[in-house]
Amino acid sequence: MLSEQISKELTNKIEMKINLKRVILTSTIAIFISCTGIAQTTGLNIGDKAPELSYENPKGEVLKLSELKGKIVLIDFWASWCGPCRRENPNVVSAYKEYSDKDFTNGKGFEVYSVSFDTKQNAWLKAINDDKLFWEYHVSDLGGWNSAAAGIYQIRSIPSSVLIDKNGIIIAKNLKGAALHQFLKNNLKK
Repeated sequence: MLSEQISKELTNKIEMKINLKRVILTSTIAIFISCTGIAQTTGLNIGDKAPELSYENPKGEVLKLSELKGKIVLIDFWASWCGPCRRENPNVVSAYKEYSDKDFTNGKGFEVYSVSFDTKQNAWLKAINDDKLFWEYHVSDLGGWNSAAAGIYQIRSIPSSVLIDKNGIIIAKNLKGAALHQFLKNNLKK
C-alpha cells in the first residue's frame, strides 16, 4: 500500500516536471519566433504581411497576389467610374513602364495588381483598354463597394494603393503621382 502511494506520488511529480518542461520549451520557441520575425503578422499597417487576394481576371482565371512574390507590387484599388482613379492611371502606367524590369533593394521587378471595384465587366474592360493598363494582373469580383477586397483591405475611398515588397510585407500606402515614382527610385538597387 505504502509503496503504491509512493509510486503514484513519484509518477505525479514526474508528469508535472514533464509538463513544466513542455511549457518552458513551447514558451521559448514562441519567444524565439516573435523575436526573430519568423512569424509575421498579417495586417494593414506598414511592416505587416499583406493579406492574400485571389480573384478572377477578365478571362475568368484566378490570379493570386502571392503569385507575385519576389517583386515589388502596387496593389491598386480603382474603378472605371472613378474620375480620380482614371486621372491617376497614367501615372501608374508610367511607373510600370519605367520600373517593371528594375532591381530593387527589396524585390526584383515592379508589378501592378489592379483590383477593380466595378460592377459591370464591360465598363471595367473598356477602362483597361482606354487607359492602356497593359499589365497582366487585373482582378475583380464585380462587387463594387461590396467587393471582398474592399473589406479585407478596409478601403473606404479610391484610388487607394498598398505597396508590398518581395516577401509581401507592406512598405508604403497611398503613394500617388510623383511620390510613387520617388519611392520606387529611392529603393532601386545601387
